[in-house]
Amino acid sequence: MNDRLFIFDTTLRDGEQVPGCQLNTVEKIQVAKALEQLGVDVIEAGFPISSPGDFNSVIEISKAVTWPTICALTRAVERDIDVAFEALKYAKHKRIHTGIGTSDEHIKYKFNATREEIIERAVAATKYAKRFVDDVEFYCEDAGRTDNEYLARVVEAVIKAGATVVNIPDTTGYCLPQEYYEKIKYLMEHVDGIDRAIISTHCHNDLGLATANTLSGVMAGARQVEVTINGIGERAGNTSLEEMAMILKCHKALEIDTNINTSKIYPISRMVSSLMNMPVQPNKAIVGRNAFAHSSGIHQDGVLKNVHTYEIMDPKDVGIDDNSIVLTARSGRAALKHRLHVNGVDVDEQKLDKIYDKFLKLADQKKEVADADVLMLAGADTADQHAVRLDFLQVTTGKGVKSVASIGLDISGQKFEAAASGNGPVDAAIKALKRIIMKQMTLKEFTIQAISKGSDDVGKVHMQVEYQGGLYYGFGADTDIVTASVEAYIDCINKFKRE
Repeated sequence: MNDRLFIFDTTLRDGEQVPGCQLNTVEKIQVAKALEQLGVDVIEAGFPISSPGDFNSVIEISKAVTWPTICALTRAVERDIDVAFEALKYAKHKRIHTGIGTSDEHIKYKFNATREEIIERAVAATKYAKRFVDDVEFYCEDAGRTDNEYLARVVEAVIKAGATVVNIPDTTGYCLPQEYYEKIKYLMEHVDGIDRAIISTHCHNDLGLATANTLSGVMAGARQVEVTINGIGERAGNTSLEEMAMILKCHKALEIDTNINTSKIYPISRMVSSLMNMPVQPNKAIVGRNAFAHSSGIHQDGVLKNVHTYEIMDPKDVGIDDNSIVLTARSGRAALKHRLHVNGVDVDEQKLDKIYDKFLKLADQKKEVADADVLMLAGADTADQHAVRLDFLQVTTGKGVKSVASIGLDISGQKFEAAASGNGPVDAAIKALKRIIMKQMTLKEFTIQAISKGSDDVGKVHMQVEYQGGLYYGFGADTDIVTASVEAYIDCINKFKRE
């Protein structure tokens, strides 16, 4: 019988810490339900004491899903644990995830404490959490840089205090795969009572080794992996759920099973990318646009003769329909609704009508509307509720000609117009916008990305704007990159009052 590996998804906690990728409660519930359908064992729903929004999200997610364990993060602080338990009151299966830093760097500089004091705090937090729930997970933050002998002492102490799962995070993404393997192996061999708890991995991708380290930990005896959809997360991200699931599916000789329904991977990948406004890089393993693309003539020849010459996975195994319906200006609502569903987005008829109107306008500009375009349209639909909206934009530009932009805005039903010149079309358009929105705003980040292929690409623009000491993130998408840039700037402005 194969070993069982538990999948702990932290997309809604660690993944949501990415700047500009915050979700509201309704969106979090949507992702949580998709994670349940995907088959994850544990959903880390948030850090309840960090904000009222996180607290409420944990409550609502607990109500919305049935069989996965709902986990809430805390520090090794009694008040954190109290709030986490309150947030978990509706969860059918509850877990409190508490912990403290164990590396010398954390002990000395973060806590100004001694090793013995850290063990005392770890044990106290575990025992306190155990008063509320049977399932307590303890994390040894920065375990990757903690020496193995001391780490084993901490792990042994918290297991004796009642921890059912012990998390060994490579918080800084520093470990090499062999080092991480040896760390988990050392714990398996030197911790008294290790059989009474599950050892968990939580690896970050700062050196691009998160998945390799996680797999090494599993090979050494870890039986829970902490992962995120698309590998999103703090800094360079976390271990990718889809990569771990497909590694184990492809390498059956490892004899390790998960509960993941891999055919649901691609739809939830698209959903998370769309809701968080975070495009998946084209060469991303498993779910990237080019993951099953072959451009080399030698590769194409081999694939045409036998697909297994260059493909180790069937695209259908991850939910990619290689016989997908092509969307054009002649496609109807049913086809659009089907493509939205395939990409993890289900809408009612009223919202579908709004998206379809935008779809027809885009389809008139393009020969073919891609999945990325469809997801953009589904997200752009929310812009209708903004206080500030773009009415029109006209730009004159060219070589040897100074760029001039004329813009019209609708602000809560009132119409405003302005014009300005600038160093290029985007600069001119933004300056014209600022003449209407007379606020001291500073553009801090400006990123353009094509989300489809060809000369009629839809361009997606990400912006970061500083206003009154706060940073606001916005995005826009359009076949015209200047329009997309203005829409992204307006998206930032519409968040000034909400955040």
